[in-house]
Amino acid sequence: MDRMNELGFYTLAGAPESPRDLIGEVRAAEELGVGSAFISERFNIKEAATISGAVGAVSDRIGIATAATNHNTRNPIVTAAHAMTMHALTGGRFSLGLGRGIGRSSQARGLEPITTAQMEDFVHLMRRLWAGETVIGHHGPAGRYPALAMRGIEPAHIPMTLVAFGPNSLALGGRCFDAVVLHTFFTDETTSRVVGAVKQAAEQAGRDPAAVRVWSCFATVGDHLPEPLRLKKTVGRMATYLQAYGDLMVRTNGWDPTVLDRFRADPLVAKFPGAIDQLATTEQLEHIATLIPDKWLAPAATGTPAQCVDAIRCQFDLGCDGIILHGASPDELRPIVEHYRQTRPAGVFDHLAANPGATPNP
Repeated sequence: MDRMNELGFYTLAGAPESPRDLIGEVRAAEELGVGSAFISERFNIKEAATISGAVGAVSDRIGIATAATNHNTRNPIVTAAHAMTMHALTGGRFSLGLGRGIGRSSQARGLEPITTAQMEDFVHLMRRLWAGETVIGHHGPAGRYPALAMRGIEPAHIPMTLVAFGPNSLALGGRCFDAVVLHTFFTDETTSRVVGAVKQAAEQAGRDPAAVRVWSCFATVGDHLPEPLRLKKTVGRMATYLQAYGDLMVRTNGWDPTVLDRFRADPLVAKFPGAIDQLATTEQLEHIATLIPDKWLAPAATGTPAQCVDAIRCQFDLGCDGIILHGASPDELRPIVEHYRQTRPAGVFDHLAANPGATPNP
């Protein structure tokens, strides 16, 4: 079966009961021809390095990316070794993906909020280490390190991916990363604008804009799923984003901030004891749905398989190089992916490698 390297999915989406669920998910994704598996990190049973190794061990062809882990949760040599191990384990299918994270969560763990300068410095550190260089007396935004080195390795270029949201991160992605993953529920105007920002930053840095792959993270929730599950994957997920960084979502998309104020002031939301998409009942989600405008939920693939595929294709028209079918397992995505395959244009995506951060072939 041909590989569809322009498509990806998140393994263990949401709050899985067991990390072993990824075994069936990854095998199903490979059977469907989905090109890449992306790994989000939560500090419970979704620790990214362990999950990455498991995905690499049970797969043969699929690309793999952390999207994302944070650079400041591990010593640089530990992260470098993790990525090099994954590179060797998978025959070059792995991309190390980083993100800025949520400042409040970092501070609660005793970590400083991540800055753009820190991430850029960290990228250069990784590339020096993977090239086999011994780094002595590093003193930069990413920290002070007297001596860092990896012994007994074959130098390698391991693609790096950035999960980007705001303008500084988008520019950083174009300037020094190999791929950029956008956020879910971006409007069409926002998607087109931020893709342009990444490509422009690449060009300004003297890079080929086409060499930086931009992935749309596109909520894909077909009507074949039960209504309570659809509510959780759409309303619940959006509500959780608004809980965590609603101001940035609203500002980025140009939405009305008074709607966000009303959402936060609602008694159920204001007193909710955690992430809405993980803990809310169907009845609670039905109430929360009345607080979120339909147009805020519209940037998603919903409806019949044909309607979902039409929405997915529009993301390519907006300039994206790949689409992560977000929020659903391969089995949940099966009718949509099968319809997409039936209408997939021949040859258009042959230049894309399985590694989701790899430079496209000429």
